[in-house]
Amino acid sequence: MSNLKLGVEVVSAHELMPKDKQGSSSPFVEFHFDGQKFRTSIKEKDLNPVWNELFYFNIADPTSLPELTLEAYVYSMNKGMNPRSFLGKVQIAGTSFVPFSVALVMHYPLEKRGMFSRVKGELGLKVFLTDDPSIKPSNPLPAIDRRPNNLLPSQFHQGLDHVSEGHKSLPKKVPKRGFHSIPNETQQQQYSAPVIKPVSYVADPMKYESQPPKVVRMFSSSFSQQPMDYALKETSPLLGGGQIVAGRVIPAQKPASTYDLVEQMQHLFVRVVKARDLPMMDITGSLDPYVELRVGNYKGKTRHFDKNQNPEWNEVFAFPRERVQSSVIEVMVKDKDLIKDDFVGIVRFDLNDVPTRVPPDSSLAPEWYRLEDKNGDKTKGELMVAIWIGTQADESFADAWHLDAAAAIDATVVSSLTKSKVYHAPRLWYVRVNVIEAQDIFIANKTRIPDVYAKVQLGNQILKTRPVQIRTFNPLWNEDLMFVTAEPFEDQLIISVQDRVAPNKDEVIGHVAIPLGSIEKRLDDHNMINARWFSLENPVVIDVDQLKKNKFSGKIHLRVCLEGGYHVLDESTHYSSDLRPTAKQLWKPSIGLLELGILNAEGLHPMKTREGKGTCDTYCVAKYGRKWVRTRTIIDNLSPKFNEQYTWEVYDPATVLTVGVFDNWQLEKGANGNRDSKIGKVRIRLSTLEAGRVYTHSYPLLVLHSSGVKKMGELHLAVRFSSTSLINMMSMYSRPLLPKMHYIQPLNMMQQDMLRHQAVQIIAARLSRMEPPLRKEVVEYMSDVDSHMWSMRRSKANFFRLMSVFSGLFAASKWFGSVCMWKKPIITVVLVHILFTLLVCFPELILPTVFLYMFLIGLWNYRLRPRYPPHMNIKLSHAEAVHPDELDEEFDTFPTSRSSEIVRMRYDRLRSVAGRIQTVVGDLATQGERLQALLSWRDPRATAIFLLFSMMAAIVLYTTPLQVLVALVGFYIMRHPRFRNPMPSAPLNFFRRLPAKTDSLL
Repeated sequence: MSNLKLGVEVVSAHELMPKDKQGSSSPFVEFHFDGQKFRTSIKEKDLNPVWNELFYFNIADPTSLPELTLEAYVYSMNKGMNPRSFLGKVQIAGTSFVPFSVALVMHYPLEKRGMFSRVKGELGLKVFLTDDPSIKPSNPLPAIDRRPNNLLPSQFHQGLDHVSEGHKSLPKKVPKRGFHSIPNETQQQQYSAPVIKPVSYVADPMKYESQPPKVVRMFSSSFSQQPMDYALKETSPLLGGGQIVAGRVIPAQKPASTYDLVEQMQHLFVRVVKARDLPMMDITGSLDPYVELRVGNYKGKTRHFDKNQNPEWNEVFAFPRERVQSSVIEVMVKDKDLIKDDFVGIVRFDLNDVPTRVPPDSSLAPEWYRLEDKNGDKTKGELMVAIWIGTQADESFADAWHLDAAAAIDATVVSSLTKSKVYHAPRLWYVRVNVIEAQDIFIANKTRIPDVYAKVQLGNQILKTRPVQIRTFNPLWNEDLMFVTAEPFEDQLIISVQDRVAPNKDEVIGHVAIPLGSIEKRLDDHNMINARWFSLENPVVIDVDQLKKNKFSGKIHLRVCLEGGYHVLDESTHYSSDLRPTAKQLWKPSIGLLELGILNAEGLHPMKTREGKGTCDTYCVAKYGRKWVRTRTIIDNLSPKFNEQYTWEVYDPATVLTVGVFDNWQLEKGANGNRDSKIGKVRIRLSTLEAGRVYTHSYPLLVLHSSGVKKMGELHLAVRFSSTSLINMMSMYSRPLLPKMHYIQPLNMMQQDMLRHQAVQIIAARLSRMEPPLRKEVVEYMSDVDSHMWSMRRSKANFFRLMSVFSGLFAASKWFGSVCMWKKPIITVVLVHILFTLLVCFPELILPTVFLYMFLIGLWNYRLRPRYPPHMNIKLSHAEAVHPDELDEEFDTFPTSRSSEIVRMRYDRLRSVAGRIQTVVGDLATQGERLQALLSWRDPRATAIFLLFSMMAAIVLYTTPLQVLVALVGFYIMRHPRFRNPMPSAPLNFFRRLPAKTDSLL
């Protein structure tokens, strides 16, 4: 039998709603959990009662704990006809229960019981789990009396004695706790409770009692599906805007800054601007000055100037305020030398006198300071410096040299590779080349008819037309070739006509180069691009000193355009962060704002060894749309704190935010060729977020290695999705997911895969040219470049997803089989046969009954709606018990590295074909999961729209004859093509926007 028990300490309540005529209440709390009920004592005429009572609930089945809920109802005792009035309730899911060692007193805002309930205030509870066998569960009480106090004095004092005996190790100042459950003497002797330190109770909203704010972990609803260590955990951090509890912001006393989703981190900023009139330090009359800053154990240096008495640095240094142990900061000017640097002068600042700057205040004006020698006497030369205390909201934070990083790594490396930056990926275009025909092909050998084809090259992208069926000097192809390019247009489009003289031998007949900047842009299919004839050029060498160009070799008929009506796919279609067309003229207004606070990471695995110990140089990358962001690199820290906030405009809720964590290997000496290591990735679909709610969760970082799945740590994020217009948000569900051109002139799957690969390579090349560079392996990992590759593990996962979708049909068929077998005669005869008879006699009730049933199911599922965004699930991904041979196949190179050539050929072909099958199975599972999402409230807006439609459909079907509806539907399906729209219908667009479980796949 399990010894696990749920402990609930009722501390206090604040600012309750008055319920009597005197403007007060007599509150008490009633708890319900797993069929057990307990009540506290009644506090007469008290809107801020303090109970300090402790109860223990028995947990009969620990495996069902995630499905249980602790309910706390606050009532006021009345003397009239109504014995008690409702003051509010609190519901705590079983997935959020934590052990006693990490449990804290939390004040939960009271919730309404119904739409017209009026409640206010909060209830302070401490909820924890304990498996101490000496603790006995509390005994339930009889029904409550209508008198203000339903306990006899002897019972009340007996409960107090029971608690004091069970808490023998408590200090004497701890208030005794009153129990309503009166144990017998045996229970009193066996009872013992955890040691609870005395706490003070205040009325400030959402503050832990006499304890510093710390993370409170609440286990997610995926507890029953995968191990707790891999589950999503909700936290309640104290951020810039206030305390976050269950997605609600309890405002702070101070006004919130623009960085309200991160914890404020104070830094000491020092801006070294310039110097003047510095003295010469050697007999040669030269001076190579630089500035060195010292604050406690931290030291930073500026770059040095050769032979300059009036240098200008204009560099900013940032010291973490919480780590500064000194009260004085020293700013020294030194002369760079080969052997030992010479001292020029120093300026000292008292940190107690440093001003504090809060944006949007203007930047602090720098000031000239006279240099001093080592003895404190004034010397020649002056230094312009500005020093202030600020937070990460300061505009100098991103460009500053962070001295905690510079202390571990060479400052010159830190400057270029550790700063936080915002990147904008280039705007991508599709290039459509319609190779129509060629004429007057000229070849040297007139005795043979050429076997001609056209070869089109753009950068490293090369495509060829199919050979013509009938050989001629005027070949006709009329074939479309698609390429990807990026602004600004730097490449040329090179079209060459070649003759296949022999196997593996081709000769160039002629070519033409077209600059991309001269190509016409097209926004839709109505804008027809005129075809043009281009003369083919073939350079012929006459002699060594002369090269004859522009010799006529025929001409080619082309229709070339830049397609602006498509969205260039550069991500996996399941995780797209942007669905807008390329041309800005076709963009719709934004519908909301996405705010991301990257707080910290915890428990990271060491990724490298430095000075004999494991360490990690961590940075995060977030991607949404064309905007990529990179946090600063935290050097040599397995629990880094970033506290950086970023914002994106949202144009479509059916998009995904991706956040990756990486280890920076470019800081190691001689490691320029090393690849940054991936630590983990988080994906958040915006349509699963409630508008205005702040989601603060600690996400497990899961990575699949060749040895199996591994948890690399946890990433703490704060996410908020704000909608600017609810009407525009709802209207998005009826619009096509992709731009119009994808449906008018769709691209085939082969083209999409090839173009997506090229788009990722172009973005990786452009971002790697920025400073600091965003490396290719980072871009590929964030873009899921290998998601289409064959994997036995993914195939099994998609298959079981498909089986899960059809499990409802299988269960229904099994139930119908049992009905046919008369296994339950009463249910079979009374319910099924009566219902069957009614539907046969009144067939017009079938459809309205179905819609009404779905409406009721959706309402019932509202109370079970998901509270947390979905995350990667190792059980759903079949990653927790995968066979080593399957992992070896998944991590094998493509093409395979196996020895036999025949096996390699067959193995590659199998993987290619199986990858297509895997995609099809996954797409089928996605459609079924979208059907389930209609009533699951995974996308709250979509479910609300569908429930409203179901209710309206039920009303229409109840009031309209079925024959009329069937006739209308039949005529609509058989309507003339003139009345058909080539664009997808609104119901189909709505269905395609529904979320699926693809977000939870590794």
